[in-house]
Amino acid sequence: MSKRTEKIVLLLVDFLTINLVWVVYYILRVRSGWIAYSVEPDLWLPMLVVYAYWLILFFFFGLYRSWYVRSRFDEFATVFKTVTFGVLALFFIILIDDVSTGSPAQSRLPIGMYWLILLVCVGGGRVLIRSFQRRLLEAGIGLRNSLIIGWNAKARELFDMVTDHPALGYKVVGFIKVDRRKGDSQHRGVRTQGSVEKLHEIIASRDVKEILIALDSSEHDKLLGIIQQCNSSPVGLKIMPDLYDIISGQARTNQIYGFPLIEISPEIMPPWEQSVKRLLDITVSLFVLILTLPFSLLIALAIKVDSLGPVFYNQERVGKEGRLFRMMKFRSMFKDAEKYSGPVWANKRDPRMTRIGRVIRKLRLDEIPQFINVLAGDMSLVGPRPERSYFVEKFSREVPLYAQRLKVRPGITGWAQVKHKYDETLEDVKKKVRYDLFYIENMSLRMDFKILLNTVYVILIGKGR
Repeated sequence: MSKRTEKIVLLLVDFLTINLVWVVYYILRVRSGWIAYSVEPDLWLPMLVVYAYWLILFFFFGLYRSWYVRSRFDEFATVFKTVTFGVLALFFIILIDDVSTGSPAQSRLPIGMYWLILLVCVGGGRVLIRSFQRRLLEAGIGLRNSLIIGWNAKARELFDMVTDHPALGYKVVGFIKVDRRKGDSQHRGVRTQGSVEKLHEIIASRDVKEILIALDSSEHDKLLGIIQQCNSSPVGLKIMPDLYDIISGQARTNQIYGFPLIEISPEIMPPWEQSVKRLLDITVSLFVLILTLPFSLLIALAIKVDSLGPVFYNQERVGKEGRLFRMMKFRSMFKDAEKYSGPVWANKRDPRMTRIGRVIRKLRLDEIPQFINVLAGDMSLVGPRPERSYFVEKFSREVPLYAQRLKVRPGITGWAQVKHKYDETLEDVKKKVRYDLFYIENMSLRMDFKILLNTVYVILIGKGR
């Protein structure tokens, strides 16, 4: 089934099971006569509130992500962790409410029963859905078009494995040759589709969703080039495990029917951390924009008095997955500064900077309007700095793995910004790409807090430019 259909089915089943469990819990807790009440609690309003609570929690813990190459046990384990956390939180909320209102202490057995019933119903519902989904895959319904890069014994062995186990979700539509000198051929009716030089075109023409890489040891030097070609397409990448030692980036091994494949550039942050990161983006951005509003008005006035031109400078930048957006900054240069020079970097004594521009860039106050971009979801507080299309295309050709930066949402600040100076040469870019890749490989809330604290330090000592 499609991702949209899958999510709708999950939402519907969760809606039914969560509310059914609440009705059962209400009957046991209220109508059974086990617990005395002076005023009988309402059924419907608490049921809606509790459903909303679980819906948020399930999104938070990633229970609505697309399900592929994942066992039903893993699914149930995720439900177990989510339900246990949620019920413990409810337990303490009820306990605090009882203490604050002076209600007599009551048995906590019903909350334990609620946890058990919810776990069985929601977990059981998920297992049934995944079993049905697995049946569809085994029947050839919902398989993702896949390419195997490599034309050797290892590639054919991988083809046999994924073909004999359709529940993995792969439908191999062709092989890609690494050496164009090898002639076209076929294995079990599936032909080679061309060489890696045409990989991007083949991915688009065959609607490919997954790339499985099976290279010989003599072809390992081709791996980085293959990854770079795939970065511009929304495809998943997995490789045979003997290539692990030359991958520059985080990897996660998936055991599928006892056959390990290594996932390249997976989502490192767990879903709950991604949710907290986005919530932090929104909260901090609103706080900063409101707090700095009077100061921003003074900066705007100073910019207008100091030089001709608009207060804000809007520039098209490349965001996550290559999406374009308009990044906002306070204007720090003279109007039409790049009209004759074209896209160039700023330097320490850039003659294009205004007097006010030098001050606000040194203190990084020119970046305050970017919090609007963060609110809009185009940027994050922390991430690789967004770059212009001209430079993205240029660096993607010249700097290995540069396009990996586009796998995450760009940020106002990042590890490269606190560890390295502004870009002035291609060597600066190469160094900062290494810092950006390190961040992507180690993305976490802890890492984000560390970068934010370092950024505050940089601003306070006036280390900007």
